[in-house]
Amino acid sequence: MARRNRPGRIVLGIVALIVGLAFLAPLLWVLVTSLSSRGEVYRFPPSFWPDWHWSNYSQAWAAAPWIRYFLNTVFIGACTVALVLGTSVLAGFAFARMRFAGRNVLFVIVLAVMMVPQTVLIIPNYVIASRLHLLDTYLIQILPFGASVFGIFLLRQFFLSIPTEIFDAAQLDGAGPVRMAFQIAGPLARPSLILVGLNTFMGAWNSFVWPYIMTTKDSIRPIEVGLNSFYGVNGTDWTTLSAAVVFTTIPIVVLFLFLQKYFVTGLYSTQGAVR
Repeated sequence: MARRNRPGRIVLGIVALIVGLAFLAPLLWVLVTSLSSRGEVYRFPPSFWPDWHWSNYSQAWAAAPWIRYFLNTVFIGACTVALVLGTSVLAGFAFARMRFAGRNVLFVIVLAVMMVPQTVLIIPNYVIASRLHLLDTYLIQILPFGASVFGIFLLRQFFLSIPTEIFDAAQLDGAGPVRMAFQIAGPLARPSLILVGLNTFMGAWNSFVWPYIMTTKDSIRPIEVGLNSFYGVNGTDWTTLSAAVVFTTIPIVVLFLFLQKYFVTGLYSTQGAVR
């Protein structure tokens, strides 16, 4: 059997290698560009070996207040993650375990939000934010993303898989819905929560259009908006821009690698939770 499966494994390995290289190629090209001279960027055919111009990184770092951008991004991402996890647990538990009129209809409406292109809502959202005096604040970058349809859906599906006996026993002990959601269902869904949190934090880290439109002050803007400073009327400085992309991407890549096991291990099993 092992010999019969060997050709299939080789084919899968080759396909995985090709797909991996396809995803790594843009990152490698950005790294090469960040270490090249300006003349090498427009060279054809291109050179895949850099000139090792490390000064591009110092120039990129001096071009913008990156420490402030990093702190802003971490603060916005952390607050957004906290809100998303809280709303996902509460809404997911309500849709999964609580019985109320119109539950299924309301859940379908929540899912329908994913089908609405966010770009068509920018103008009305800008008007609302302006009237609420939220422009140029941290709140406008946090509150609109405080609930995640993906998080609600994922937590609901997990909570449906938890044996009912667990919640029946908790209810006999006097636990209410909120306590059951956060003290029983929440800890069991830890891998799902980490997945939702990481996905939310990466979304906040990569956010550009929303903060670019809703803010004008560098003191509250995130990293992606800071990268826009390399674009100008005289063209784009691709070498320093690539250098900035490299050192602004490293933290999120490290975070992803540290938590990648939660993308492949799936959800914790609830087996053994009932005695």
